[in-house]
Amino acid sequence: MAERLRWVATPGTGRLDRALADVFPTLSRARIQALIAEGRVTVDGEPAKASARPTVDQVVVIEVPDAVASTVVGEDIPLDVLFEDEDLIVLVKPAGMVVHPSAGHATGTLVNALLGRPGALSSIGGVERPGIVHRLDAGTSGVMVVARNDVTHRALSTLFAAHDLERRYLAVVHKVPLFDGGTYRSVLGRDPKDRLKISSIPEDVPEPEDFEPEVINYVEYDDEEDEPAPTPDRRRGRLAITHWRVRAKADRVSLVECRLETGRTHQVRVHLSEAGHPVVGDAAYGRRECVAPAAIRPMVDTLGHPLLHAWHLGFRHPRDGRALAFSAPPPADFVALCAAAGLTIPALELTPMTPPARTR
Repeated sequence: MAERLRWVATPGTGRLDRALADVFPTLSRARIQALIAEGRVTVDGEPAKASARPTVDQVVVIEVPDAVASTVVGEDIPLDVLFEDEDLIVLVKPAGMVVHPSAGHATGTLVNALLGRPGALSSIGGVERPGIVHRLDAGTSGVMVVARNDVTHRALSTLFAAHDLERRYLAVVHKVPLFDGGTYRSVLGRDPKDRLKISSIPEDVPEPEDFEPEVINYVEYDDEEDEPAPTPDRRRGRLAITHWRVRAKADRVSLVECRLETGRTHQVRVHLSEAGHPVVGDAAYGRRECVAPAAIRPMVDTLGHPLLHAWHLGFRHPRDGRALAFSAPPPADFVALCAAAGLTIPALELTPMTPPARTR
């Protein structure tokens, strides 16, 4: 049976899609726009528009349909599970594994592996993405959390939306930064020249009140979210903040640790690239002047993915509030390449990131 959500408009209510996203934080704005497009949102019983501005005391009703049974086939794929209980699973995704089925990736995904294990998964993500609260890009390895039920999924989504988690990455980057640490801050949005890429955009470009982006029925993710494409003359973006520090230096490469204050599409990769230090092996955000040292070039070509690893994830358990923290060392190929490059990976300890001396 579909879930019915009811809300009575208050004074000063703006656009309907924005207002509902604020009132119901477990539904992303894009998800609400999709429900509106499907005729599942009404204002005083009449089908609503995303740009509508309800007046005081008008009744807004959202029908959130039940998830249909998944057609994704479970597969016997081994997973590196760090923690598991009745509510969630914490695991280490290997580089090269796609998180959920998509065009060209019908099998061998993390979802296929999860469905091949015993136990339920949340349904909020839809039939193609059961249990998936956030994701890592296919080429990125590291720690992820998966929801077993809808209550946990909503709670974890709220944590991600509020950035109330501890997330740290390791990256091998080109060149040696001039500073030992700092903060990258910019508004990230779809690159107008390449819909598959992300770039920083001016913060002073406002989103027009009547702007209704392309509606895509999707789930909002943390590190690699699927965002609607902007129209050619209207660019949208979201604030992205990455704290960073250098952990090791060698000839023309460095090992950098990043702490995410926000989680946006390709955030770490874009910020490092725009700072002049793209992640080694990143074909999408590499820079022409950045060539891997000869000692590691064959290894980089063989790997075929960015040297980026999500080594730590910390959050509070949605059921009882206890603090959970999970870490995973970089995979063997990451370690081997660092050794060949002359980079010594330090002990991975959750030490505070010092206040930045410089902001970019």
